[in-house]
Amino acid sequence: MMSSNLRQYLPSSEELPCSDDIPVDNEDQNFIPNFLLFLLEAIWKTRQDWFFAVDMGVYHTTGVNPRVPIVPDGFLSLGVERRKQGKSRRSYVVWEENDIPPTLVLEVVSWTPGEEYDTKAAIYANLGVLYYIIYNPEYWQRDRHQPFEVYKLIDGSYQLQKREPFWMPEIKLGIGRSPDPSGIIQREVLSWYDEQGNRYPTPEEQAQQAQQQAQQAQQARLDAIPRLLQMGLGLEQIAEVLGLSIDIVSAEIQKLG
Repeated sequence: MMSSNLRQYLPSSEELPCSDDIPVDNEDQNFIPNFLLFLLEAIWKTRQDWFFAVDMGVYHTTGVNPRVPIVPDGFLSLGVERRKQGKSRRSYVVWEENDIPPTLVLEVVSWTPGEEYDTKAAIYANLGVLYYIIYNPEYWQRDRHQPFEVYKLIDGSYQLQKREPFWMPEIKLGIGRSPDPSGIIQREVLSWYDEQGNRYPTPEEQAQQAQQQAQQAQQARLDAIPRLLQMGLGLEQIAEVLGLSIDIVSAEIQKLG
């Protein structure tokens, strides 16, 4: 915890740029972290104690200059306000977040080497980021690493973890690779998983599942009509028992001949 004397000389978030203005050089650097963000908004829709950002500057006092940010492709912080005082953040300023660093950082490796495996890893370790994830689907052979790596901060240094999806008990989420659930484009994404290794569905998948369940329930009611007719129930009685309109029941009876 920094002293109050030092804190009074630090710049406020209003004085600091939101990012480093360095453009990304591939689509995945934006899509992958945004996909995780939108999925997390569905999983934790009732929680207000987390913040996930994409390509946002993280200002901290563990580097050479508190005015120089580190800018992950994505990061998650726990135990902070979902929206800072009800407003959007311009940047993530650790000394304005009760000195809480990101819990998880994601870097998506691009064609331009970004020192993800050395310089950035050292910065995140010094900052106290618990989980450091490097996603490198295109250039992993060039970099002599695996396409997906999860590092955990243990005794001040990062240690590579082996399982996938990897369960993070401190976050109560797992993370791993999966095909794009939309099926529109054939590509790989990163997804969140539960403790049993089940991938959390997207809101679109949840809506589709709900629709399929409703259709199945409707069909089960329709399939029950012949049996109820054999039991001697009339049109109105069948409609009431099955919770269907008289018109629907009548149409199904007509199909039976």
